[in-house]
Amino acid sequence: MLSPQQIDELTSFALELGDVAAAVTLPHFRSGLSVDNKRGQYAFDPVTAADRDAETAIRRLIGERYPDHGILGEEHGNHDGASDLTWVIDPIDGTRSFISGVPLWGTLIALNDGTRPVIGLMEQPYIGEKFLGRPGGSELIGPHGTVPLKTSGCTKLEDALLGNTDPGMFHLDGEKAAFRELSSKVKLRRFGGDCYFYCLLAAGTLDLVVESALQPYDIQALIPIIENAGGIVTDWKGGDAQQGGQVVAAATRELHEAALAILSQAASN
Repeated sequence: MLSPQQIDELTSFALELGDVAAAVTLPHFRSGLSVDNKRGQYAFDPVTAADRDAETAIRRLIGERYPDHGILGEEHGNHDGASDLTWVIDPIDGTRSFISGVPLWGTLIALNDGTRPVIGLMEQPYIGEKFLGRPGGSELIGPHGTVPLKTSGCTKLEDALLGNTDPGMFHLDGEKAAFRELSSKVKLRRFGGDCYFYCLLAAGTLDLVVESALQPYDIQALIPIIENAGGIVTDWKGGDAQQGGQVVAAATRELHEAALAILSQAASN
């Protein structure tokens, strides 16, 4: 278990990594940079030089400062370290937003202690916001100062504001039906938010986020941000969400249980 002093040190380092990434990504944003498709002819999974170069810069600094730490990143894969500690990084979560000029993308940086993510950072450098979570609390560091994050008190689906990046991520018929049923019961639905919606849940302006087909680097940084703001993040069975897949994040346990009552019917085995 990491000591409070280690948590402070590694949290400061995570913020430093975010700044290193921002120095790479920001010059490319709304610049008309070229886009590659990682999946080829039949699906569009965009990646840019900003994604690759930002992850390279993050990895370089981790290697210099903590050479025994492991690294798992979207663009350059897995590097096993001698330590139990692993940095889990997505240099640009929301590349579709990035290439569209929409400022809802972010750099995700998590520190996993070998059991679960304990520090999480989502940095959106274009609007100057850093959502940070670690043991003891979550906070937003932004143009208006630093404010603590706290999820809303919403407990009922009919009062909930639901976020989702794209309903097209639900490929299975059961997933589609479950999401359609759930979204028909909420007060408001919003789409296209990527990692930013999870941070708005931690900030108390959204109440529920439901997604599928996530990777570990899509969700691990967001778990400490939400949990240390009072929320809950699990898979659709109510289990550990750190490996991605089907994910539900909720402001309260009551709202989470109401969502699971619907989503668990379509949970993956």
